[in-house]
Amino acid sequence: MFEAHFQTFEDPEAGVALTARLAALREELARRKLAGFIVPRADQQQNEYVPPSDERLAWLTGFTGSAGLAIVLTKEAAIFVDGRYTLQAGKQVDGKAWVVESLIEPPPESWLTHHLQSGDRVGFDPWLHTTAAAERLAAACAKADAELVPVEGNPIDSVWTERPQPPLGPVSIHGADLSGETEADKLGRIRLEIERLGVEALVLSDSHNVAWTFNIRGADVSHTPLPLSYALVPKSGRPTVFIDHRKLSNVARDHLEHSADVAEPDALTPSLAELARSGAAIALDTATAADALTRLVQEAGGKAVRGADPVSLLKAAKNPVEIEGTRRAHQRDAVALVRFLAFIDREAPKGKLTEIDAVEALETFRRDTGALKDVSFPTISGTGPNGAIVHYRVTRKSNRRIMPGDLLLIDSGAQYQDGTTDVTRTMAVGEPTAEMRDRFTRVLRGHLAIARAIFPEGTTGAQLDTLARQFLWQAGIDFEHGTGHGVGSYLSVHEGPARISKLGTTPLKRGMILSNEPGYYKTDAFGIRIENLELVVPKDVPGAEKPMNGFEALTLAPIDRRLIDVAMLSGEERSWLDAYHSRVRETVRAALDEADQLWLDQATAPL
Repeated sequence: MFEAHFQTFEDPEAGVALTARLAALREELARRKLAGFIVPRADQQQNEYVPPSDERLAWLTGFTGSAGLAIVLTKEAAIFVDGRYTLQAGKQVDGKAWVVESLIEPPPESWLTHHLQSGDRVGFDPWLHTTAAAERLAAACAKADAELVPVEGNPIDSVWTERPQPPLGPVSIHGADLSGETEADKLGRIRLEIERLGVEALVLSDSHNVAWTFNIRGADVSHTPLPLSYALVPKSGRPTVFIDHRKLSNVARDHLEHSADVAEPDALTPSLAELARSGAAIALDTATAADALTRLVQEAGGKAVRGADPVSLLKAAKNPVEIEGTRRAHQRDAVALVRFLAFIDREAPKGKLTEIDAVEALETFRRDTGALKDVSFPTISGTGPNGAIVHYRVTRKSNRRIMPGDLLLIDSGAQYQDGTTDVTRTMAVGEPTAEMRDRFTRVLRGHLAIARAIFPEGTTGAQLDTLARQFLWQAGIDFEHGTGHGVGSYLSVHEGPARISKLGTTPLKRGMILSNEPGYYKTDAFGIRIENLELVVPKDVPGAEKPMNGFEALTLAPIDRRLIDVAMLSGEERSWLDAYHSRVRETVRAALDEADQLWLDQATAPL
């Protein structure tokens, strides 16, 4: 029906067909005199999306989720996944060869301790684990009187004969008209942070932070315009960007060389070792720096100072140019969203559309803007019981028809050069039940509590999280994910360090963009989520004794009025929603054809 450009719906390879790969790996481990090997779902920089050449866990096990780890021993093998992926892992891996275990409680280290023999040597690739992760694994081995051994050359790569080549996506320049700040000004701010840390240099091991600092973007992974790269920023003197030269046009190279030296990726280790030999203190990011980097610095005589990369916080607070860009991106996205919602409302009740049709339709409407670069993550399109699977990914096998009486949950986003979007809407197809309306209204009230919140400077996401859950808690229900994550500026749709969740300890600063997405999921029945992106802005509170902040809703799309039990809303909540819908109508209406204008007028009418 629609031609999809960015998303495929193929089912992964079946688990049984992969047993030979496990046998080949065990032979390689025996050759290296190793009793086991640990396989994380990771690349060298702990990216959310990894290139095909780094999908070692999927190649070995068949499991395609975004988080997981495998431990292969001589006679046993286990794959560890979190609650989102238990069902998926059970279907994808061969149950005769693998046991599926919890990634969280108990953690994989506990399984490792119980299954090792005294004297066992367990291998790990120090480029694919952070130092903190490696230390936990080493302690687990030590408890069993075994040893964790860093390997030279990943043993999976030795047996993966058809492993894809690393990506060579071309680098583009993200000019000042989009970034709002020159590389020189950003480096000036970063050097102040280096001074504050009391170190000689900072390693940028997160490619997002390299991209932000040097105003470049790339095409090395799906859904995020990432140029896989590293940088070394000294306290004084020119920084060095380590990136495969084949990704650089003459224009891109000239751009980088204005503010940095440019070297191949394999020059990182000798450069770091040389600096460390002088005894220098070098800052490494706890979250993304490979254990190999810590080892390298320490073995060369330097001091590895582990902590949060200060660039992450600088990047999270958007400047006025980035804020204007993201507003433009959301206005453009709003037109596509309204066209999509009107289309679903007209066509879904006929019972012919499927979840895949919905994904392809939304992508088509976004492509019609003429500005779409990619979707910002694979669209979640779940109807009926599939909507209750929080991270559901439709395949040709799971694809359901959207039927009257269902709820359709659609969570999607777009990458435009001026901004990144992420939005979820839940729609009634036909007449919703009283239970659906009650649950939807409780989720909506939590969403509105965040959207309307006013809070003092320095407030963290954890302090706000309860606001989103309070109306669900009153009915004895909850949702098992965070309320919101940070979002980049034509970068990752999931950006740290700030988030609205029980674990959100970073203070929310003006200019940060966060999602606001409470939900409710009834297993085997339906799912509900309402998500807007919110910008942290100053709020004028008469008589306030400290600076106060609040949110501006960036996302502009109708919220399904048919699912709202208006009697449950307060007067303030109704007024807020009516004003929001009025803003949606004023922003979008002129860009629509007559049929969609009529639909929008109805969808945004006052409650």
